Amino acid sequence: MTALRACRSAAGMSLSCQMNALNDPSAIVEITPSARVDAATHGWRAKCLQRLIRMDLPVPHSFAISAEAVRAIAAGAMPDRARLAKMLAQGKGLVGVRPSAADPAWGGPGTVLDVGMNAEIHARLAFELGQGAADALYRSFVQSYAIHVARLDPDMFSDDNATLAEVLRAYEDETDEPFPQDPAQQLAEVLRSMARAWDGPTARLLRQAKGAPPNAPLGLVVQDMAHALGPGVTGSGTIQFVDSVTGQPRVTGRFRGQTQGTARAVNAETLYLLKDPRGLSLEETAPEVFADLVRFGVAARERLREEMQIEFVLSDKRIAIIDAIRVSRNSRAALRIAVALARDGIIRPDEAIMRIEPRALSDLLHQQVDPTSPRDLLAKGINASPGAATGQIVFTAVAAQAAEARGEPSVLVRRETVPEDIRGMHAAAAVLTERGGMTSHAAVIARGIGVPCIVGASSISIDARSRTLRVGGRIFREGDVLTIDGTTGEVLAGAATLLEPALDGSFSQLLDWADQIRTLGVRVNADTPDDARTGLTFNAEGIGLCRSEHMFFEEARLPAMREMIFADTPEDRRLALERILPMQRDDFLALFEIMAGRPVTIRLFDPPLHEFLPHDREGMRELAESLDLPLSDVTRRVEALSEFNPMLGLRGVRLGIVLPEIYEMQARAIFEATVAASRKGIHFTPEVMLPLVSHGREVALMRNLIESVAATIRTETHADFDYRLGVMVETPRAALRTADFAQQVDFLSYGTNDLTQMAYGLSRDDAGRFMGKYIQQGVFEEDPFHILDQDGVGELLTIGVERARAVDPTIRIAVCGEHGGNPESIAFCVRAGVDYVSCSPFRVPVARLAAAQETILAQAEARLCGSESGS
Repeated sequence: MTALRACRSAAGMSLSCQMNALNDPSAIVEITPSARVDAATHGWRAKCLQRLIRMDLPVPHSFAISAEAVRAIAAGAMPDRARLAKMLAQGKGLVGVRPSAADPAWGGPGTVLDVGMNAEIHARLAFELGQGAADALYRSFVQSYAIHVARLDPDMFSDDNATLAEVLRAYEDETDEPFPQDPAQQLAEVLRSMARAWDGPTARLLRQAKGAPPNAPLGLVVQDMAHALGPGVTGSGTIQFVDSVTGQPRVTGRFRGQTQGTARAVNAETLYLLKDPRGLSLEETAPEVFADLVRFGVAARERLREEMQIEFVLSDKRIAIIDAIRVSRNSRAALRIAVALARDGIIRPDEAIMRIEPRALSDLLHQQVDPTSPRDLLAKGINASPGAATGQIVFTAVAAQAAEARGEPSVLVRRETVPEDIRGMHAAAAVLTERGGMTSHAAVIARGIGVPCIVGASSISIDARSRTLRVGGRIFREGDVLTIDGTTGEVLAGAATLLEPALDGSFSQLLDWADQIRTLGVRVNADTPDDARTGLTFNAEGIGLCRSEHMFFEEARLPAMREMIFADTPEDRRLALERILPMQRDDFLALFEIMAGRPVTIRLFDPPLHEFLPHDREGMRELAESLDLPLSDVTRRVEALSEFNPMLGLRGVRLGIVLPEIYEMQARAIFEATVAASRKGIHFTPEVMLPLVSHGREVALMRNLIESVAATIRTETHADFDYRLGVMVETPRAALRTADFAQQVDFLSYGTNDLTQMAYGLSRDDAGRFMGKYIQQGVFEEDPFHILDQDGVGELLTIGVERARAVDPTIRIAVCGEHGGNPESIAFCVRAGVDYVSCSPFRVPVARLAAAQETILAQAEARLCGSESGS
């Protein structure tokens, strides 16, 4: 095989290489229980057939042709006549040729049946099966050969009503020679045609779209024909024993009497498999056959350790198992099948865990569009928050709240959302924005509250004034119905059929197994009691990020917040904040009570103050009236707070240093709530986190402020409590200077959203406008706001972990950005030595499963290294 690989690495295959490939012992292998058949060499179908043969199932005699031999055939070589004749001679002189790629998902050229058919065999079949059956088989083969091998016009050979004589005459007219009668010649031409079809540009593009490498190998299987036309109970069918949509045990499939491929007898009839009041069934017509098929299915499940769909042929009640493939399945079916196999002892729980794609769990947490239902696709955007929902179009948060009050689901459509839209997002069934990326405001909030969301749908045009949405030449108005498929990023017109969430015992069991294995902690990002409760529903181990500023956007608090912003002195600011203090204290107490002693990390105030102010003239006029100020004063203050780049301006810990009254109030609220919780029997240590830190001196100043507040509360309440102080690592400088922070704090939490933004110099809100082009042209493999950039941002993270742990080996390190819920990023976090991740509530199950999978892979790698070192 080494020589063959060397040949293949050369430009093209020389004649000697071709002959070496065909003469290699593995080139053409008779599939027997002990034969050297390998999936990598001969493809999945060949290996599966060998397994079926080992189970003593009635599989027709078969040969496997290796991928190297197929390449040689495509290059112009051909097995000698003796080997071709051997493949034809085992049965009755007729064979089928099927593709056998290394991965069944890659597909392959179409199967060609009844290769070897000629006038002599046709006459024999007419005697054995009847003239009609023989004619149908011969006619079908000539048509298939003409289209796929001779490459003749398909329109001339697609008439199912044509007679055998007519198709033979048409073939001769088109080629100026009679249809070939030599079976070996037919087989040679079929093999060559299929080998070359695999290398065609269209086939290559199709399989690469399914994840196949450019040089993906193709084997071929040559199998004796079992005829599905003839006397008695004869036909072809498929049977499986689990539902592909639900994953529940259920016999499904079909049996087509007197049908083989495109050949169909006049008396052909489709039978149900199970007894059915609507018509005849195989179970009734041939009960012993049906019982054997069930027995074969049970055996295949146990021996192949998978739910299989069995392809079979009945020839006067004699069963031939032609093939078996893994049952196709959606996400919910895949999970139930894997758990059922593990519960029945067929696979281990860790194998069940590895069989489920973590992202697939998102499909089970939300409604999904039924994949079998029709779709009126309007536009496509970034699938920012999974799930699907149908509702009436609304263009404002107020309209979404009004629709909710009427009990009507709505789709909130915005150019891009702002903090004031949060209440409307809570009220809406789904969110659609024209702009934005995976970490834009709409995307982050929607994921947090579990609302389906599509952002960056740049092909839509929104006119908020006329309340219309345009897509191409179509116009939609407020009240028209859309369906948002946040899983695929598709915007659909009208109401699509939806599947309900699938949070059943299988879901819980799989995640219980994952929790027993994973070493990485998983917490939830929770800003509200609802977020916290949702996180607990999914077994989050605590709150890893509570963004305290979100509490200030609520309607009852916004006036006090704005009053504080307009205050001119620290005393006036404290007076305004005193109005917010009891509300914030109650917020924290509610979270502490819900989490019942689990850790809660509260990030102190982070955003720039301008986000709390109106920016249109009408909003400023209303604010001037509420504050009893001249409109000119309000306008000047709004302008004064505006910054050229507010996300790099006065925000985060800088606010705590410039306006310390805000952090004082928040620290007091946290500690008063801690004391109140302890008096209710809830004992825990709150975690206070400083955002956007970049310098050790910032930490020192804030630590002194917070410790002073804590001492005051201890004195006032006569209660003792402890707390942990941490910093959010969001700037490149912070990532490089973690050793400075490790001497002063108890934990570090990487805010990878901002860290990515600052490392790239890339706005996470605007990147969606061009990110698609960057990915298409290979600048980025993936959106770095979606999957953590391991080379750049990841290196900052690993450097920071190493430097912090060099100072304090026990320091806790976390990731609380949106990457904390991304499977690929979670795998990196495990390898980097992160203690826990924190993510939006509906990503918690995904993180639990992804963390378990990475632990399993790491353990397997460790065992492999151990065995290699031992040897």
